Amino acid sequence: MEVRLQAQEDEITLLKSSLADALRRLRLHDQQIPLLKQQLIAVNPAAARVLNQSCYVDGFSKPCRLSTSSLDGFNHTPNSLISNTAENGEGGAKTIPSHKPSTSERCTQTDPWIPNHESFPLALTRRVQSLSLEDALLEGTPFTDEIQTKEEDADEDEGKKDQTWSSIVEDTIQPTTIRTLQQQHSKSSEDSQGSCPQTPTSSSPAPPKEPTSSPHGGPLSPIQEGEKTLARRNSEKWKEPQDKTKQRLSKKAASSTNLLTRSPSLESRAKDLIASAGSQGSRRGTQNQSIKMFIRGRPITMYIPSNIQNYEELKMDLPSQKLDLDWVYGYRGRDCRANLYLLPSGEAVYFIACVVVLYHISNQKQRHYRKHTDCVRCLAIHPDKVRVASGQTAGVDKDGKPLQPFVHIWDSKTLVTLQQIGLGIFERGVGAIAFSNSDGGTFLCVIDDSNEHMLSVWDWNKNIKQAEVKSTNEAVLAVDFSPTDTNNIISCGKSHVYFWTMSAGTMTKKQGIFGKYKKPKFVLCFVFSLTGDVLTGDSEGNILTWGKSAADIKTLGKGAKETFQIMKQTRAHEGSVFTMCILQGGAILSGGGKDRKIIRWSADLAPERECEIPEKFGAVRTIADLDGEELLVGTTRNAILRGTFSDGFVAIVQGHVDEMWGLATHPTQNIFVTCGNDRQLCVWNAEDHRLDWCTTLEDSGLCADFCPNGAVVSVGLSTARWVVLDLQTKEVVADLIDGNEQLSVMRYSPDGSFLAVGSHDNFIYIYSVTEGGRRYTRFGKCTGHSSFITHLDWSKDGKFIMSNSGDYEILYWDVASGCKLLRNRFESKDREWASYTCVLGFHVMGVWLEGSDGTDINALCRSHSERMVAVADDFCKVHLFQYPCPKPKAPSYKYEGHGSHVTNVRFTHNDSHLLSLGGKDTCILQWRMKGAGTAEPKEHSAAASPPENGT
Repeated sequence: MEVRLQAQEDEITLLKSSLADALRRLRLHDQQIPLLKQQLIAVNPAAARVLNQSCYVDGFSKPCRLSTSSLDGFNHTPNSLISNTAENGEGGAKTIPSHKPSTSERCTQTDPWIPNHESFPLALTRRVQSLSLEDALLEGTPFTDEIQTKEEDADEDEGKKDQTWSSIVEDTIQPTTIRTLQQQHSKSSEDSQGSCPQTPTSSSPAPPKEPTSSPHGGPLSPIQEGEKTLARRNSEKWKEPQDKTKQRLSKKAASSTNLLTRSPSLESRAKDLIASAGSQGSRRGTQNQSIKMFIRGRPITMYIPSNIQNYEELKMDLPSQKLDLDWVYGYRGRDCRANLYLLPSGEAVYFIACVVVLYHISNQKQRHYRKHTDCVRCLAIHPDKVRVASGQTAGVDKDGKPLQPFVHIWDSKTLVTLQQIGLGIFERGVGAIAFSNSDGGTFLCVIDDSNEHMLSVWDWNKNIKQAEVKSTNEAVLAVDFSPTDTNNIISCGKSHVYFWTMSAGTMTKKQGIFGKYKKPKFVLCFVFSLTGDVLTGDSEGNILTWGKSAADIKTLGKGAKETFQIMKQTRAHEGSVFTMCILQGGAILSGGGKDRKIIRWSADLAPERECEIPEKFGAVRTIADLDGEELLVGTTRNAILRGTFSDGFVAIVQGHVDEMWGLATHPTQNIFVTCGNDRQLCVWNAEDHRLDWCTTLEDSGLCADFCPNGAVVSVGLSTARWVVLDLQTKEVVADLIDGNEQLSVMRYSPDGSFLAVGSHDNFIYIYSVTEGGRRYTRFGKCTGHSSFITHLDWSKDGKFIMSNSGDYEILYWDVASGCKLLRNRFESKDREWASYTCVLGFHVMGVWLEGSDGTDINALCRSHSERMVAVADDFCKVHLFQYPCPKPKAPSYKYEGHGSHVTNVRFTHNDSHLLSLGGKDTCILQWRMKGAGTAEPKEHSAAASPPENGT
């Protein structure tokens, strides 16, 4: 019932939108009537007699104006008259005061009553309808740009007054219908006696009616047979002539599935179709100068540049270059465990987003395993130290439907996938995995993220499930096989340690008994000592030694079996014990949370050495042994450290720890900056793949841009503040506040003389920049948007700005003339832009998929060569299109790797690389540009999406 009610409400909303738009257009047409009459009389004086006639409607004496269709008989003026008119300069639009109808007049769309005019009665039962006065113009008579400009300006003003109506009803007038009507018109013209035509009362097109008899058989009777009437959607059906397919007016107007359509007004549409029915190309009106795009029912008009002669014949091709993943910045340590290992090849294996990274520490090179479709959550290394298992979360697809998680087993040398297990069996995600040890790694144990945390054991090579059992309703953090017996498995998590035994395909569970020891809230990790004991680390900071004990009949009752109990408790860390690692000689390493310490223990848990990692890197998440002395340490602030107890630790991998939005590339160097909700501003070297320096901001950083001289970078914050930092001294050289809401975009003019600051308070603040980007003075404020600013770009001459807003508005500003809003957007269609980051605009219309929501594309960026445009979407994908791409269903290359919405993309200064930011996955991907004909390595494969019908 709720779904039906919601559907009815949506339909009512569409009806209201359609009605409001129709009324608005009727008002606009009424305002053009005097001008059109004057133009008609100028080119066809014979029309004056008909225009001076009036008639009775429905038996009442109040006269009504004649329709355009009633004048159609004068359209076929000899060609000599047309040429003479053109030579004498007649027929041009003359500016005269337009009649603004009163409230009642707007409802009926009639002209004021004119006395002493000859009138004729009409049939009382006749429904009447007009096309447009423009239909009465002679063949070849242009419909002036001035009229179109006035109409578009009025459209903009009306759209601002009433933004709740976001859809329109404009049924297409088929060219075949017009041709049929013209043929009927020509035939009837020969037999007509000049009787007075009937008078229509509406100008909205609708399906034509069946021919009806009329007492007036004048020259316009055939046209009246094709008259149309505005009807309520889903309330009435109209019959078409037999040679046409039946249509309904009830189709959804301006729905999101109708993303793009032509945008001529009613009168120009009729003129275009009538002209095309005759000699094609004889009339080129303003309907060929704009395209209308719909997002969530809101029409967005795009004007076609003058250099595009035939929009319909534009061909959209794939871009001339492709992307190849070059480097991955970041590591997922904030919420994942046991995810850092060292291979015999000298490569460290870890993951972030959808990518498993193999980083050669000595050579400082990366390889990437990219067969996962969503975020990787866990890793396990086979006993042969070559094969790797990685499990992923489920995620959702574009339509919000849950995807199926799975585990991949793959070869770390060739990056070839050997097996995929659990597809369609695991729920939500894979939380923990482990290979068996005593049998050479035949089995794989998997615990998923379902409510019961199902534990399953697989013969992974044969893809056969050996056993499955419900584990617990509590969180499970780790699982592993006993190093001496494949049938023994241990798992731990929230307030539990379970000892599992597998026999004949069944699993039996024994719970660890804490007895007199305090039961911790979490058991976070465990290892097997060389003596066979199980050591667990918990949230109380203790290391507990577990062992088997005989049945305690007094405590557990008669028939009790042997249990696993705590044999020893060792106080290890202040705060939690996050990780433990066994060294070759039997020594044990433990990593602390709150105290950030790494402690080396002897086999009998006597402390030997300890060190503390720097506070800025967070707590110890996991430890990997390099050579018995040197260690790799993963931290909770997404860093990987390398070092020893004596020399300390340095970071070899760093990244953000919260959602990122701000991204900017240096104008002349391979440097880029990022900022996000973790309040970190990071300056990266794209050539050396390292973090140059990082500073902490007072608030979340949401946007950034380099000054064209490359000396300073400006950063917009979430608190309406923005700061400017010197790249050399790392000092703040300017600190200002605009408005009281978050800032969304910073953009310098091409010559660096202005800075535009886009805010969520709907304003764009303009500052003049002096002293090499170190001094800022308020120049003006752009006022006119009705929603928050999302993107903006400067023109190449630095005088104009194009901006987008949260309600899908495109506005243009003349900054040089005092931040003036350009009401006539048609005048900006040929302007060249220094950058193109606005997601809405004619040149990037093709990047929007059919049925897109307005938030499906978060960012885009045109290359400096102006040949490609990269797109960051809301579905974890990076797209590469050719530029420009102004037609729907433009083909593109599509690249995966991010595990969250992609928030931003930017090309480096020489277009050698593209950078993309993930949102929640805190990942930065650096893509290398390469020729489309270059062979692509298997591990760096990227899927090219066909023209949007296949994606």
